[in-house]
Amino acid sequence: MMQYWLTGKLRILIHPAYAWLCILAGICFLLIAAWKALQLRSRRGIPEAPQQHISLFPPGWSTGLLLASACIALIFTPRPFASQVALDRGVTDFLSMTRVEPESFRGANNPEDRSIVDWTRTLSVYPEPDAYAGDPVNVDGFVIHPPDLDDNLIIIARFMITCCAADAYPVGLPVQLPPGTSRQDLEPDSWVQIRGQMKSGRLEDRRQVIIAAESFDPIPEPDDPYGY
Repeated sequence: MMQYWLTGKLRILIHPAYAWLCILAGICFLLIAAWKALQLRSRRGIPEAPQQHISLFPPGWSTGLLLASACIALIFTPRPFASQVALDRGVTDFLSMTRVEPESFRGANNPEDRSIVDWTRTLSVYPEPDAYAGDPVNVDGFVIHPPDLDDNLIIIARFMITCCAADAYPVGLPVQLPPGTSRQDLEPDSWVQIRGQMKSGRLEDRRQVIIAAESFDPIPEPDDPYGY
């Protein structure tokens, strides 16, 4: 936990509002470890009475397993969720089942300043697609290739975190790519910035807002890839 905090990876696992709990727990565990180490050092050379106990593993194996798990955690760092997880869990705004809280929404006045999360909250308050037709859009997120959409349609999405990565869920918007391009021009999980306009359309027999993309540019994966 301390390593993830010092390397900036803790935000991939937990909401920033609760990061202090992980940091405090890490400090407490380090203090307990130091205290136990001092106890063991002070008892060195003092014979102990033999004790009967049952072990599932041969001597030294339990310690080895703990050390191995600790080394794995230090070597391998967590990665943000990607498109396959989004497809498995369902891109909630695209399915008109958003779980963001409208009452906590303080949206940007200019449509082009709204992020995907802002658009999701705006649509959860007033989901009429025609109300947003012609609004400028400038959003960034990772690319999803839904298998049931046309070749010129993708979804641009982000994951939302309520508490930690265990409850993360995706929100996204469908994007109609510019003429002459197809989804093969954008790799799944790649991060892009989409510029265009909103329009009203029908997807899977439902009226839906769709981003009519005018341009798209690859961008690096952000340090903080989640929405809150």
